[in-house]
Amino acid sequence: MSYKLFIPGPIAVSDKTLRAMAQPMIGHRSTDFVALYQSMQPDLQALFFTKDPVYLSTSSAWGVMEGSLRNVVKKKVLCCMNGAFSDKWLDVAQRCGLAASGLKFEWGQPVDPAALRAELATGQYDAVTLIHNETSCGCMSDLPALMAVLRDFPEVISIVDTISSFSALPIKKDELGIDVMITGSQKALALPPGLSIFSVSKRALERAATVTGRGYYFDFLEFQKNHESGMTPSTPVIPLIYALKSKLEDIKAEGAEVRYARHARLNQTVRAWAVAKGFKLFPKEGYGSVTLNCFANTLKVDLVALNKSLKSKHGFVIDGGYGKLKGLAFRISNMGDETDGTIAALLTALDAVLAELGTK
Repeated sequence: MSYKLFIPGPIAVSDKTLRAMAQPMIGHRSTDFVALYQSMQPDLQALFFTKDPVYLSTSSAWGVMEGSLRNVVKKKVLCCMNGAFSDKWLDVAQRCGLAASGLKFEWGQPVDPAALRAELATGQYDAVTLIHNETSCGCMSDLPALMAVLRDFPEVISIVDTISSFSALPIKKDELGIDVMITGSQKALALPPGLSIFSVSKRALERAATVTGRGYYFDFLEFQKNHESGMTPSTPVIPLIYALKSKLEDIKAEGAEVRYARHARLNQTVRAWAVAKGFKLFPKEGYGSVTLNCFANTLKVDLVALNKSLKSKHGFVIDGGYGKLKGLAFRISNMGDETDGTIAALLTALDAVLAELGTK
């Protein structure tokens, strides 16, 4: 049977988006592609809140996340760690042969601005990695407060993963002073996986120009050079770019502010349901994500059995815990194209399955 994903990515993709991908193929060096690429820039810049170009990379976001390190780190990078994916960034930096240290917090705890300031004050670093919305544990750090710290260290380039928060709330790249802002297609944009979208400040481009070993595929200077001609450095995933164009039309039609409000409302609906059941939000109070909820499995539900029944009987799938939280927590996404109706249907199904399993 077919089923619908309520996991934190990839998420459900609309029929309209899927149809957009089926348009006839065009050459990636053709005037048709240039027109397609350039037509999206104003809407992408508006969503990034930037005057800088917005680049398209045929890769998962991890490609650009690793590439960003290769482009801007000359001295040492500080990786802020509070979950599985931010933890991984330190490993990636070390595998690239870069000097790197971790600023570590427990999973579910936000990155502390004071701790960031204290570490940067040592003068060891010329780059910092941050994950705005740590998907593994549903914790969203205070990005404006963290960027306020970074603005006091102009020699430090900021690389910010907004993969699971982008387009669900305003993230004002230029105003905050973000140097490299990265997102991916498979989260709140509700596109299939395989496309990374990112914007780079002028000072990050200037840093990249002084760095050897940038490679080619993720070289910021190659992206900028090709951007000026309305192209990408390498052959792009054209069907996903068609899908992105379609999604930008959807976002404009809905209105960004309405979209932000919808994500916040649906997030609270799920949260209120779970708390009423007796579950507890896993991340620190006040730092829960707006695109998903991660709940501690305080009722000791058999999450494997729950998901099996939810999928087979109702056609829905949630996440039974990521990494070391597997079985100990569960995650429910409300990002993308979800509505009050789709969330209500999921919660009704969850009520039925929990009753089957003998949970109140």
